[in-house]
Amino acid sequence: MHVDATGEDGRGTALVVYNSWRQWVLGAWKLSTERADLVLPRMRQVALAFGKPCAIMRDLGRAMIQAAEQLVLEMGWKVPVLGCHTHLLRDVGKDLMEASYDQLRDLVRRHRLRTRLGSLARGLGRRLSAELPELRDSVESWARSATGHALPSGADGVAFVRSLAQWPLDYLREGDGLGFPFDRPYLDFYRRCRTVRRAADACLRKEAGDARARRELLRLARLLDPVLRDPAFPEVAARLARRADLFERLRGALRLHLAGDDARSTILPLERAAAELQDVRRAVESLERNLRRRRPERGPAQDARQAIDIVLDHLDRHRGSLWGHAIPLPKETGSGIRLVDRTNNALERLFRAMKQGERRRSGRKVLSYDFERLPAGAALVSNLTRPDYVKILCGSLDRLPEAFAELDAAERDGHLAASGAHERPATEENVLSRSLPYEDRALIRSAALRSWILSAAQSRAPTVALSPP
Repeated sequence: MHVDATGEDGRGTALVVYNSWRQWVLGAWKLSTERADLVLPRMRQVALAFGKPCAIMRDLGRAMIQAAEQLVLEMGWKVPVLGCHTHLLRDVGKDLMEASYDQLRDLVRRHRLRTRLGSLARGLGRRLSAELPELRDSVESWARSATGHALPSGADGVAFVRSLAQWPLDYLREGDGLGFPFDRPYLDFYRRCRTVRRAADACLRKEAGDARARRELLRLARLLDPVLRDPAFPEVAARLARRADLFERLRGALRLHLAGDDARSTILPLERAAAELQDVRRAVESLERNLRRRRPERGPAQDARQAIDIVLDHLDRHRGSLWGHAIPLPKETGSGIRLVDRTNNALERLFRAMKQGERRRSGRKVLSYDFERLPAGAALVSNLTRPDYVKILCGSLDRLPEAFAELDAAERDGHLAASGAHERPATEENVLSRSLPYEDRALIRSAALRSWILSAAQSRAPTVALSPP
C-alpha cells in the first residue's frame, strides 16, 4: 500500500493509495490539506475494500506517519510501515544545504552574474550574426588544436570570448535533472564562473590576439570579478560543498537509482534478496558509526558538527521505518521473498504522468488552476492500462461504455432518491482546496462587497472594546 498526496502550488491536493506490484490505483480523493484525520479514513476505506496489505509505504510527513501507524494499530495488523528512502534523502539534503544554497543563489543574483553574462553573449552574437555559422566551426577547430592560452585573432577571438561567456550559462548540464538537493545548480554555476575567470586571466597574460578580442575578454573578466573578489562567495560555496559531500555519502550508502531502477519489484531467492538488503543496511549503519566517531565534540568545527547532527537526527527519528522490505512468500507461490519498494517512486511516477498529461492537454506550465478542478477519479483512469484490472472491471475495453452506463444509472438513482428526500447527497468532492477557491472569487472581487467593506471601514461608528479571549 503506497500512500502519498500531490497538488500544485498548495492547491488541488489529491490523496492516492496505490499498489505498485499490480500498478493499480486503489483509491483517490481530493483533500483540503494533508492531515492525519483526513488521510486515515481513506486508508481505512482501502483496507476494508482490498484487505490487509503486506506493507505500507509512506513519506516522512507527520500526517502520513500518524495515519499509517493509527491504521495498523486499529486493524491489529503486524505489517511493516516503511519510510520512503527518497524522501529521507530529500529531507536530509534540504536540511543540510538549503540555507547555504539560498545564500549562494542570493549572491549570484545580487551581482547579476547570469543577467550580465547573457547580455554580453547576446551582444557579441548580434555583432557576429552574419558570420556565426562559420565562426562556430572555426572556434571549435581552434580549441581542438590550440597548444597555448593565447586568443585567436580577429572575429575568431571575439567568437571565442562569446563561447567563454556562454559556458557558465550551461551549468544545468552538470546535474542529473533531479532538482535540489540531488543537483546544486547554483554551485555548478559558481564553479563554472570561477573556472572561466581564471581561464580569462591565462589569456590576458599573453600579448597575442588583436585588441578587439582582448577588449571583450577584459569585459568578461571584469563581469566575473565578484566570484574572486567577494569573500562571501568562496566561504558559502565551501560550506555548501562540504555538506553536499556528506549528503552524497548518505546517498551512496542507500544506493538509490532515482531514475526508477530501485522501484522494480523482483522475486529473488531468499539468500540473494536478504544479502542485497543487508548490504544497504550495513552501508548505512557503517556510515552512521563513522559519523559518530568523526563528530567533533567542541572547538571551531561548529559547521561540521551541525551537519553531522542533521544526518544522525534523521537516521535516529526514522530508524524504525527504514528497514523491513523483505516479504516472505507462501509455499504455494514458490516460497522465497519478494522485495517491497524502498521508495514511493512508483506513485511519484504516476503523479508525474498525470501532470505531464495535464500540461499537454491545457498547454499551461503552472497547473494550479487545473489541479484544483481535476476530479480525484482522474487518477483511476491509469488502471485502464492494466489488463488484469480491466478484466475484473468489465471484461474488456470493448465493454467499457456499458460499464460506465451502469455506473451512471446507479448514480442517477442515488441523486433522485436524495432529491426526493430533500437532501443534498453528500460527496467527498465538496472540499475546499485553498482559502480562496475560484468559486468564491466572483463574490470577493465584486464591486458591491468592496463598496460595503470600504463604507463600513470609513464609518464614524465608535470602536467596540473587545474583552480578552
